Amino acid sequence: MPQLKAINPTSLYSCSLWHSSAPPKRPQSSSGRFPPPPPLPRKKKKRMPPALRLLICSLAFLALAPQGLVKVDAFTGTYGINYGRIADNLPPPESVVTLLKAARIKNVRIYDADHSVLNAFKGSGLELVVDIPNGFLSDISVYEDHAMSWVKENVEAFLPDTPIKGIAVGNEVLGGDQELEEVLFGAIKNVYNALKILQLEDKIEISTPHTFGVLANSFPPSYGAFKEDVLVYMRPILEFFSQINSPFYINTYPVFAYQSDPEHIDIKYALFQPNHGVRDNKTGLHYDNLFDAMIDATYAALEAAGYPDMEVRVSETGWPSAGDEKEVGATVKNARTYNFNLRKRLLKKKGTPLRPKKVVKAYVFALFNEDSKPGPTSERHFGLFNADGSIAYNIGFTGLRPSSASSHRLSLKDLGRQSWSASFSILLTLSVALILAFTI
Repeated sequence: MPQLKAINPTSLYSCSLWHSSAPPKRPQSSSGRFPPPPPLPRKKKKRMPPALRLLICSLAFLALAPQGLVKVDAFTGTYGINYGRIADNLPPPESVVTLLKAARIKNVRIYDADHSVLNAFKGSGLELVVDIPNGFLSDISVYEDHAMSWVKENVEAFLPDTPIKGIAVGNEVLGGDQELEEVLFGAIKNVYNALKILQLEDKIEISTPHTFGVLANSFPPSYGAFKEDVLVYMRPILEFFSQINSPFYINTYPVFAYQSDPEHIDIKYALFQPNHGVRDNKTGLHYDNLFDAMIDATYAALEAAGYPDMEVRVSETGWPSAGDEKEVGATVKNARTYNFNLRKRLLKKKGTPLRPKKVVKAYVFALFNEDSKPGPTSERHFGLFNADGSIAYNIGFTGLRPSSASSHRLSLKDLGRQSWSASFSILLTLSVALILAFTI
């Protein structure tokens, strides 16, 4: 986690059971042949009125259209979680799987490829992105066989039982250690080539998450631009990702932006609460939250670099529930407000003012409070859950054990009901349409 460097359609089966004994014999004619049976009266077939037939076909099409196209992707839906493990008191991975399934969080990113975690996720239905830690990049960038070995041992060996959907090569490399910056692209290419040789390149997404600090400017959003010294290493990666259709992952923390200038940034703007918002005079777009503005600044930077069509995804975002005295706004109340409103915003499955058709997808940081993380107090208080599996505060999830935070008024039950209601309506409409089509 950075510091501020920035149905299936139901088949219809016609199950007819034929029960009959031998038919009675008909008398033969004098010629020894059976006389032809009398013609059966024909029942006049009712033809469906054209208008009704069109209505039924339209209903079936509308019901199937949103789900008809299946896209292979490393991210299902819009909400994911970062499962960090820099702690000495966390539940075992098997319990974490139970926790994630209870919370209905399907997308999970881990910061390595620990085999105990990969084994625990077997058959879970949860979708994983594994990381190649920064310490492996130099070696993998030089030796193709080492990249192949890493992919075989940490990805291929667990497929398909453990649904590994993506590999993140490094984390927040650009804008940091220059030696790592110089080897990042080589590591990405070698990992991708290994996937291609193993015929996994169309099943495993490759990416590299960036700190928001790679941007030289982010306000107003339309002025977003990458730092010139970063672009030297960024351009070949962007070109390669555009060829293989990989998204651009960036860590997006409104809390850090707010802490850098609390006098001029309204905390309500950072927390998705009602506020006057900000108008971008260049585009005329209005922003009512800092999260969207930061994403659009990234889109603007990509467009300025020559990649306007590349999708931006949020690899990390969150808000600490505690911090040092100088870490303004790091409270349980603000953490709960941010993460509740973020989840509500993501469940709406909408884009940003600048890219309204590109649905925002984000991994929240983090699953647990990690007591062994170095740095300021906030680093150990980004978790939605405590180490014992109880919720740190209530945003609609259920922990492994009861918590005093569970009685808080914030709840997402209504959102869940709306989602289920919409799915049920689609299924009901399709069922009625198919029944009418087969019976009328």
